[in-house]
Amino acid sequence: MRHDWTVSEIEDIYSAPLPDLIFRAQTVHRAHHRADEVQGCMLLSIKTGGCPEDCAYCPQSRRYATGVGDEDILSSETVLAAARAAKANGATRFCMGAAWRGPKDRDLEKIAGFVREVKKLGLETCATLGMLKPGQAERLREAGLDYYNHNLDTSPEFYGDIISTRAYRDRLETLERVRAAGMRVCCGGIVGMGESRRDRAALIAQLASLDPYPESVPINALVSVKGTPLQDAAPLDPLEFVRTIAAARICMPKAWVRLSAGRESMPEAVQALCFLAGANSVFYGEKLLTTGNPEAARDRALFARLGLRPAV
Repeated sequence: MRHDWTVSEIEDIYSAPLPDLIFRAQTVHRAHHRADEVQGCMLLSIKTGGCPEDCAYCPQSRRYATGVGDEDILSSETVLAAARAAKANGATRFCMGAAWRGPKDRDLEKIAGFVREVKKLGLETCATLGMLKPGQAERLREAGLDYYNHNLDTSPEFYGDIISTRAYRDRLETLERVRAAGMRVCCGGIVGMGESRRDRAALIAQLASLDPYPESVPINALVSVKGTPLQDAAPLDPLEFVRTIAAARICMPKAWVRLSAGRESMPEAVQALCFLAGANSVFYGEKLLTTGNPEAARDRALFARLGLRPAV
């Protein structure tokens, strides 16, 4: 597996004629995955709003007037009910997200309890809690956490246009702590924030250069939320999104490449092209943290029409 992709090489991948690009991505995909399987995941916001960060896309930042309030962490009963519903809808991974810069130790103990209980249901577990301090990743691993999500969001060059309250290096350090603790990594980014194609290529290059590269790679299309600095961002060309999926698949052959935020407004034909380009994972549920997402029943109907089946 390569870990030395250059930005220019990935730009060339993006620029290939679309039929050639999809054929190449599908060929890589079939070499490492079953072509008719899609992994189902559910993402639950266990602590919503009040985040001190200034991520320009995020309605959970306390800096922006988006109508998202600062809520307390959910109860164990609420989290487990959601996990049971996720499993009933065919999800195999349950992801828990909290709007923090990073977790406090007292909060980490509560989340470790969530992880232990969700694991008993037979689900894989994932958490996205912000930046981790030394020792925190080990505590999550000891509780049985399978994956930790911490996205790079965009290229190093464009990052400062989107976030000023944490550095790119901060994100990489959290990923290093997760790896050192022996957990698997879920890491991707967001496209459609006004970045260039070269920025998108540079994001893929950053992800693919991690050794090992992330086991899960969520690709998010920006959901523009009123009140955030990106509320008026122009929508990304859907075929550019498909090209991003293909580039991720070619450069990270064994990863789960996940269609994440933005599917609510994504035509089914575009989603179908994404699966052809190597996507093999989706989020189920009515919303992702605070933004809309296709309902599980609608997804099942689409998969049936495409001849896809849940990964187990």
